[in-house]
Amino acid sequence: MQEKESGLEEPGARFEDLVFQLISVDGVIPPSGGRGFGRSALRVQGKIFAMLVRGRLVLKLPVQRVDALVDGGAGVRFDANKGTAMKQWLNLDPESDIDWLPLAREALEFVRDTS
Repeated sequence: MQEKESGLEEPGARFEDLVFQLISVDGVIPPSGGRGFGRSALRVQGKIFAMLVRGRLVLKLPVQRVDALVDGGAGVRFDANKGTAMKQWLNLDPESDIDWLPLAREALEFVRDTS
C-alpha cells in the first residue's frame, strides 16, 4: 500500500481497501473500470453508493447527513462538473480523519433502502 509522508494512505489505496472490504457484502458490485462517470463506483442494486473521483471519496447519503458532514467541515457537496452541487452526495475531504468504511456502509444502506 502506498502511504503519504504523513502516514495516511493515498486515496487510491484507501479506496482499494474499501472495495475489498465491501465486495463480500450481498449485492455489492465492484468498480468495472472503463470510461465515464461511475467507472470507479461501488454499486448496489445497480445504483452507485460510493466512488473515487479525482482522489476523493464521494458517497450518496441522506441530505441531512450530508448537511451535517459539510457543516462539520468533513467535506463539500459533490459537483459532477455541471456547476450544481448535488444535495445527497458528499465529496469527503481527503484530509478528514473520518473512517471511510463505516461511512461507506452508511451510504450502502441508504442506497439499498431507497432503491
